[in-house]
Amino acid sequence: MSSAAPCRRVAIVGGGIAGLAAAYFLQDHGLTVTVLEGSARIGGKLAVSDVAGIAVDAGAEALLARRPEGVDLIRSIGLGGRLVYPGTTAASIWTRGRLRPLPSRQFMGVPADFGDLEQSGILSPAGLDRARQDAVLAATARDGDVAVGQFVGSRFGAEVVDRLVEPLLGGVYAGRADQLSFEATLPGLAPESRKHRSLAEAAAAMLGSGGVPGAPVFTTLVDGLGSLPEALAAASGAAVRTRATVRELARTPAGWRLSIGPAIAPEPIDADAIILALPARPASRLIRDVEGVAPAQAALAEIEYASMAIVTLAYPAAAFPAPIAGSGYLVPAVDGRPVKAVTYSTVKWPHLAAGLHMVRCSIGRIGEEAVLQRDDAELAGLAAADLAMATGVTGRPTATRVTRWGGGLPQYTVGHLDRVRRIRAGITAQPGLAVCGAAYDGIGIPACIASARMAADQVLGYLRGHTVAERAPGAGE
Repeated sequence: MSSAAPCRRVAIVGGGIAGLAAAYFLQDHGLTVTVLEGSARIGGKLAVSDVAGIAVDAGAEALLARRPEGVDLIRSIGLGGRLVYPGTTAASIWTRGRLRPLPSRQFMGVPADFGDLEQSGILSPAGLDRARQDAVLAATARDGDVAVGQFVGSRFGAEVVDRLVEPLLGGVYAGRADQLSFEATLPGLAPESRKHRSLAEAAAAMLGSGGVPGAPVFTTLVDGLGSLPEALAAASGAAVRTRATVRELARTPAGWRLSIGPAIAPEPIDADAIILALPARPASRLIRDVEGVAPAQAALAEIEYASMAIVTLAYPAAAFPAPIAGSGYLVPAVDGRPVKAVTYSTVKWPHLAAGLHMVRCSIGRIGEEAVLQRDDAELAGLAAADLAMATGVTGRPTATRVTRWGGGLPQYTVGHLDRVRRIRAGITAQPGLAVCGAAYDGIGIPACIASARMAADQVLGYLRGHTVAERAPGAGE
């Protein structure tokens, strides 16, 4: 038991994975913790529902197993026995007219082996010749942060960016390589690249030093990752309120006051400390009247978000002309197709197999919001048509589900790490105020949990009467 006073109250604004994890990390410290979620359910981008009678994730469907925060948290709340691992993670790129194997020796699309790259057939002969120039080019000077596309393109040429790096980044961030930060989206490769003249050599060094041979890269829960939020909320012991939109935040002589509910009849909630576990722009609006946070507020407002939709299609096994190989495929934006990524869910996750093939299709990149204006039937039709063209699947799906994630993915554009420094400098200067979530150090579940741990430690340090040194988690996925 800590020395924090039993009556100390902490309010967490946002009931996604970061907010719930922060609540869990605050348990057993004699605190009263309340999680306030504006929507009708908790979980944020984690959700699961039935498609043709099978429980399938509608949001994030895997977490990185080689980064420990997610798996450790799942095990600590007693769900370790529910973890399952992929049947395969071999993926393809659908480009230049057919499905082509994703090179095994690449790091987020940055090639580490030119022979492997050639065998994939992803690049044209001219594109392959240009990529090989990385081995002989002088080191590329880099002063500060640059766009991924700019730096990788200077080493390998445009085709590597368009047909390898762009689809992989698009699958994670729904972003564009010419806008995303090299330092923030490739946080391991960025420092390694300064040690090598060749970027391929830097990627090879990353691949050679990362992970345990044979260890699974990804994992999920047998009931879907969407089952995690409710279990985590229960394990936290926190009071969780849904449909509790926080409209105002203000300092008081004793701490903080939140106003929730309708503007005409707001409900005040007083707290000794606050954790903002919500997207960057709502967080910016919430602190607009807090004195001394203008630079942090401005930096929060600079973070853009991309919208996307997940279309889940169920097919009878006989609809596919040949056995499905691999976990799915990615689609380069340069090929102009509405679907950017496809996962063969029942192949990737064998525990889902129940006589049907479940296929998960992702639609939407930053700047492509117009396609998301179509209704659910049209989006499902687009996804099915693209899938048929890529795989030869015949007939209509027996069931479909369309899940829209408006403003769901923060964009780590050039200068992102500096923005995060400005945000944390301004927020941590406020007694008892902290932030966490996907907007800061990585959008994957483990990264969100790490940011929650940091926020919880900061609040506990404040409540104990001293400052806890900020422990920055590893950025990225």
